[in-house]
Amino acid sequence: MKKISNPFSSQKGYHCFGCCHDNPIGLKLTFYDDGDEIVSVWHPRPEFQGYKNLLHGGIQAALMDEIASWVVYTKLQTTGFTSNMQVRYRKSIHVENGPITLRAKCIQMRRNLADIEVNLYDADNVLCANALVTYFTYDSKKAREQLFYPGHEAFFKEE
Repeated sequence: MKKISNPFSSQKGYHCFGCCHDNPIGLKLTFYDDGDEIVSVWHPRPEFQGYKNLLHGGIQAALMDEIASWVVYTKLQTTGFTSNMQVRYRKSIHVENGPITLRAKCIQMRRNLADIEVNLYDADNVLCANALVTYFTYDSKKAREQLFYPGHEAFFKEE
């Protein structure tokens, strides 16, 4: 696996809830390229629980939505936005049981719509949730000129 750099971190006004490491209330996700997949290992914190000691379902959805965007950035080499997301919660995740792993990949392109499959596993590698995230993607010119996409190469610079 190869670590993916976060080129947005140097942009003024960057405070992404999902991937900004300087956002004190954020998820602070880091991503890795693993062949066809993007992977993230995340350590749940108590402030992200719903029921006592259980990871909130909305946080799980946010995690899956965020990693899907990184598939768009790095694998599809553009940007866009989530147009649909279908989540299936399969098993509760206890926040004190250790890190969770997210794996995501593009499974289909339909013109400018990307279908991204995301799986969320607990510390024992048990599938706890999955999502099909449909992303509306932009052409590379618009992504660079209007949406601050830094280019594919910016995600793979040595830190």
